[in-house]
Order: sequence, then C-alpha cells, then structure tokens
Amino acid sequence: MKAYFIWLVFTLLLFVNACSTGQSKKDGFELAPSEFTKKLKEKPTALVLDVRSPEEFTGGALQNAINLDWNGPDFESAVAKLNKAQPIFVYCLSGGRSASAASQMRKSGFKQVYEMEGGLMKWRAAGIPMDNGSSTSAKAKGMQMPEFEALLNSDKTILVDFYADWCGPCKKMKPDLDRIAKERTSSLTVIRIDADANPDLVKQLEVAAVPTILIFRNQKETNRKEGFQTRAQMEDLL
Repeated sequence: MKAYFIWLVFTLLLFVNACSTGQSKKDGFELAPSEFTKKLKEKPTALVLDVRSPEEFTGGALQNAINLDWNGPDFESAVAKLNKAQPIFVYCLSGGRSASAASQMRKSGFKQVYEMEGGLMKWRAAGIPMDNGSSTSAKAKGMQMPEFEALLNSDKTILVDFYADWCGPCKKMKPDLDRIAKERTSSLTVIRIDADANPDLVKQLEVAAVPTILIFRNQKETNRKEGFQTRAQMEDLL
C-alpha cells in the first residue's frame, strides 16, 4: 500500500511538471524575431498588434500594425472587439508588455496569439532587414555611433544606461544612478540614453533589453548587465 502511494505521488508530480513545462513554452506561441517574421508570412490574414504607447508607435512600427496601448485605459475593451479566431501577432519594445497582453488575450479566448520574444530590441539586435516581411516607418534615427564614441573620449569611467520612459525598473534605478554619479563625479560619467529614441545605436551596440548598463574604460566596453540593478550591483559593475 505504501509503495502504491509513493508511486501515485510520483506520477502526479510528473504530470504537473509536464503541464507546467508545456504552459511555460506557451505551446509554441512565443517566437524569436526571425521565427516571428517567418510565421507571419505563413498567415496572410493575421493581425499585427503593437501594444506600445502611441508615442512609441509613431516613432516607427511594423508594417500594417495597429496600435493598442497595453497601459492605456481602453486596452481591454478595444481588444474585445477583435476577431478571436484570427491569428494575432503581438509585439512591443522589449517583450514585457506584449507577453502580458498575449497572456490576457489567451485567457479571454483568443486562439492564436503569437508574441515576439524580446520585442523590437531583439529584432534590431538580430539584424533582421526591416523590409523583409515587415518594416519600420522612416523617422529620426537618434544618436549615431560617431556621436556616441565621442562621448566615450574621456579619462573617466563611462556608465551608459539604456532606458525607456515606460520602463518601471528604469525609473526605479534612476535615483541610485544619480547618487552614484554625484558621489563619483571626479572619476565617473553617467550617460542615460533613451532606447526608443535611438534605434540605430541600440542595434549597433546590440542592446536587447531595457534597462541595460554598459561600462566603458578607455573607450572600450568592459562590462554590461541587463535588467534591474540595485545600487550595490551597480557598484559591483564599476
């Protein structure tokens, strides 16, 4: 009897783990940028949904995309008007908002919601031609590499913080960055760069998420870290 009980518990654990693994992979609906592009071509009737803010959207979006702001007050009611049987391809800048939007849509009964893993930042970092299936509108490209390299021409250590206005962790890190910059003013320069406004630079430096911190010494990158960093972690990077 005891052996049977142990076998039953073990079997249940295997079943739960298998289900969890399947759910975590989202049944193949979370796609890397290259896979996202390929799958989109296979579904000509699909809807491309940009869940960034209207300001981000006007700065450049995938071809034929419509914009519904995930953080806007009308997102849920606007999405409810969409065809739940239609394939929908969702993206944002770095993947966080599109993942949340896709999850909510699936729970609401949408059958085919594909999300771009890593968002436009990984799309650009992967060097996917924007005219190959999708494209961005022509807008200002922001800071270019020669301008950026000029900022590195210093005897000081340079800390570059790639952020976005909509990014909660970026906002949370800013006060600590300001304090570090003030305390180390003789040896450190902190430069904050808006990833949304500088897509060319983001691509060339292979920045694939926000926030991302890059450390430069003697004009050479010596360290980088993606994601939220506490003050202690930023001090360690330096």
